[in-house]
Amino acid sequence: MDFSVRFLICNVFIAAIVGILLAVRYGLKRLLSARRKYQLWFLLLALLAVPFLPVRMPGFGRVISWFTKGDVRSGTGMSTAEGAARTVRQDISSRWIDDFSISVSRKAPASAGTLLLVIWMAGMLAMTALLIRSALRLNDIRRSSVELQNVKVLALYDSCLREAGISRNIPIRATAFLKSPVITGLIRPCIYLPLHLISDYNPSDMRYMLLHELQHYRHKDALVNNLMNAVKILYWFNPFVWIAFKEMHSDRETACDSAVLGLLDAADYETYGHTLISFAEKISLAPFPFASGMGGNLVQLRKRILNISSYEPETASKRILGRCVYCLTALVLLGAAPALSTYASGEDYYSFAAEEEQISRPDLSSYFSGYDGTFVLYDDTADSWLIYDEEQAALRVPPNSTYKIYGALLGLETGVISPGTTQMEWDGQNYPFDEWNQDQDLGSAMQSSVNWYFQSIDRQAGATAVKDFLTRLHYGNEDSSGGIDSYWMESSLKISAIEQVELLKHLYGYDVPADKPNIDEVKNALFLSKEGDAALYGKTGTGRVDGKDVNGSFVGWVELPDRTCFFAANIQGDAEATGAAASQAARSILSDMQLLD
Repeated sequence: MDFSVRFLICNVFIAAIVGILLAVRYGLKRLLSARRKYQLWFLLLALLAVPFLPVRMPGFGRVISWFTKGDVRSGTGMSTAEGAARTVRQDISSRWIDDFSISVSRKAPASAGTLLLVIWMAGMLAMTALLIRSALRLNDIRRSSVELQNVKVLALYDSCLREAGISRNIPIRATAFLKSPVITGLIRPCIYLPLHLISDYNPSDMRYMLLHELQHYRHKDALVNNLMNAVKILYWFNPFVWIAFKEMHSDRETACDSAVLGLLDAADYETYGHTLISFAEKISLAPFPFASGMGGNLVQLRKRILNISSYEPETASKRILGRCVYCLTALVLLGAAPALSTYASGEDYYSFAAEEEQISRPDLSSYFSGYDGTFVLYDDTADSWLIYDEEQAALRVPPNSTYKIYGALLGLETGVISPGTTQMEWDGQNYPFDEWNQDQDLGSAMQSSVNWYFQSIDRQAGATAVKDFLTRLHYGNEDSSGGIDSYWMESSLKISAIEQVELLKHLYGYDVPADKPNIDEVKNALFLSKEGDAALYGKTGTGRVDGKDVNGSFVGWVELPDRTCFFAANIQGDAEATGAAASQAARSILSDMQLLD
């Protein structure tokens, strides 16, 4: 799915998030201070960045599991550093796999997503141009402004700096081109006062205005302005984002009003409100997008005056309740984060009930040097899991030749081949590997990973039988739409490492929709080696795209006298990510776990 399409889908969830924030803001307004209402919108700003992060965001359940479960290390004496380069010897009783694969192409055709991307980028350019124009206008005002010379206002300003607890010397300048006082500048902030307010000097009114602008500085509103402008560029098309920012602006001014009121005596509250009313006509013009000012539209001013009339200093109990509401809202919205991730939306993840399982999560990164890798193991006797990189383990990827385990089972179930009679004649076509250019039985076809053998099974069984078999197996995403000859080769069919292990458990325990003799025939074909008391069974798979090996897998099980351990390893990379490399990493891990000699 194209990024632009996934991003468009994310905006549906963004609308719901805005709705949740508005509901909390209005429904629980008695529990929230003006500042806390404003801070609720910071959660939205953080979530709006999620679609552009190159990682999948953790869900609510996974975050909770971080706090409720620690990483349990395996007690088998595994080394995390020395096994990376280890090669496990092949016993004389082994029959190892030839990791052959055919390259496929991923040249994607143009789609509607391309058109959406063009429209989105055109809108961003237009928004950027508007912001640049506003920045240039603000710069003109800055250049035309003069250093404030009015002695009374300067003395009052020094007093306001001390009253607000600000030690920094923030410049103050006068301009004829503004109706409302503003403060602007992230690194070098400066306050600009309209000349008409200076000429009509009123000590109390000026004091309130200056205190208000200084609250914008104290609470780093210049930084928030810049973040909002960036978001407006990215989300120019989303009306819910614009509605949210309109409310956010109103809440910001109300929060500053409350901060000013916190500095005043109760007797001054009414006077501060009168200042807003008396200057409503003059300061109703909204400030520049890069500036924070006392102004706003008349509807916003009305809300602010109502807030002033009902203002009461925040009590300790209200502060605690407000924090609780804020934290609960943040947790709820955190659960929505994965839905906003375009990285996650572009992939398919398996929902694994990790909280219901006994799982150890050791650090196996040294075994996957140079690759994005995962390793999953299930011990049937202990009923326990070992998972390295749970996110990668839940990611569904094309199975490639590891699917041949179940392709063989399909052939046996449909009668294309039968136990003991699995021979197929070579069709005489010249294939890229000598091992493929000869007659095959199931054992040799599995060992040499002979594509034409398993493609012949699928063709004879038919597309409908393939689709039905995938559904009955619950094999990954069960999608065979990629074509009868290639749905499992870097195409539509995908399965996660966790699902691979679960399915192998069912296969081994005869808990799949197939007859026992057919399952036994597949098991025999998967035998690789006997190393001491350990019998190793498995199948590799390599995804080769445009001539580069990008997806390597090795799945199987180790049969021991007292238990059976099922495993799946997968590696992803730009090149040389082969099934053979995955098998080496897996065997090194199994050896260090003392499951293989």
